[in-house]
Amino acid sequence: MKPINVGLLGIGTVGGGTWTVLNRNAEEITRRAGRPIQISVVADKNLELAKQITGGKARLTDDAFAVVADPEVDIVVELIGGYGVAKDLVLKAIENGKHVVTANKALLAVHGNEIFAAAQKKGVMVAFEAAVAGGIPIIKALREGLTANRIQWLAGIINGTTNFILSEMRDKGLSFDTVLKEAQRLGYAEADPTFDVEGVDAAHKLTIMSAIAFGIPMQFDKAHIEGISTLTAEDIKYAEQFGYRIKLLGITKRTADGVELRVHPTLIPAKRLIANVEGAMNAVLVQGDAVGATLYYGKGAGAEPTASAVIADLVDVTRMHTADPENRVPHLAFQPDRMADIKVLPIGEVTTSYYLRMRVQDKPGVLADITKILADQQISIDAMIQREPAEGEQQTDIIMLTHETREKQVDAAIAKIEALPVVTGKLIRLRLESLS
Repeated sequence: MKPINVGLLGIGTVGGGTWTVLNRNAEEITRRAGRPIQISVVADKNLELAKQITGGKARLTDDAFAVVADPEVDIVVELIGGYGVAKDLVLKAIENGKHVVTANKALLAVHGNEIFAAAQKKGVMVAFEAAVAGGIPIIKALREGLTANRIQWLAGIINGTTNFILSEMRDKGLSFDTVLKEAQRLGYAEADPTFDVEGVDAAHKLTIMSAIAFGIPMQFDKAHIEGISTLTAEDIKYAEQFGYRIKLLGITKRTADGVELRVHPTLIPAKRLIANVEGAMNAVLVQGDAVGATLYYGKGAGAEPTASAVIADLVDVTRMHTADPENRVPHLAFQPDRMADIKVLPIGEVTTSYYLRMRVQDKPGVLADITKILADQQISIDAMIQREPAEGEQQTDIIMLTHETREKQVDAAIAKIEALPVVTGKLIRLRLESLS
């Protein structure tokens, strides 16, 4: 049978891994797809590198637009990344009637609605398993495996860099800055780690999963995003004393008021499986009404794990290549004309539990003043630690865990607590999820 011809845009880490795995497992992949899948042309600015990787077994070009216009190419694999030229290439490939496979979570989170609408109109597929959590098949699970369920919430460790940093901070008691330098030395963190450590990368991925889970459009601009750069080893240690671990979580929930879409450091009970995901690994916990909780764990990045997802998409597209477009799996799980217009809640409307740490003067009545402010905002305390001040010190830490409450009430309480003359500096606030 005639092979499916693939045009590969970008043969860097993931592109090189895709070439390697596709060729190494060609026989197995052909048996699964029903016909051979071959990369017939590669576009990359570094033609020398492309030549080294392909060994002359594919046509090479430094013009990616020539690939998306090539009549011999059936599927375009976009592994360039970013919002700019990648968007132009994907839309041009769709306009030319070509299916697209991409690992570009930023592109989909920001421009996915436009891209999927164009693909729907043209009758082609856009597959993106590799855009979220590397080799973990979480997109397929949400879109197909859990299709009988009403998804209630999902929570994910979906950035390996931040999980490595938090694991090292907890294990070694080191500061964020110290561990970040080590992560950069080991290649876990980029020279400019902003997208990772400030939560933007995780928010891109969460936006995609939320759209599939709840059948809503991509709404990255409405996500609440906080990173880990201000997190201290001190708070990680206090969390441990309460029986919690701190992870950077992407959380999306369906509530009666709307959808929560938020990324931030989160206290999780240490007994939860997801709390014990260490190093650069990823994990996503999904709660469905019929199936209950399901956990997806594995490598969230790297050449071959991500290539695994890219090639799985290539096989899916190959299988469905000649199928009636109306009978394919919808891009975002729900039929395009049945997408829901559910609002994404601002963070002030979110309800969860909280970890509060405040530095106070060691004087009588301080605790009473603080608990009165909390009570006035209808915030109840679940647990508390009050450190004995060190010898000669006049200040101490009070750490509290609250029961569930609305964030805007916590904001109001924090403002009043920080205004107390006995409270020094800013109060530290982290969110807490039981994930039960």
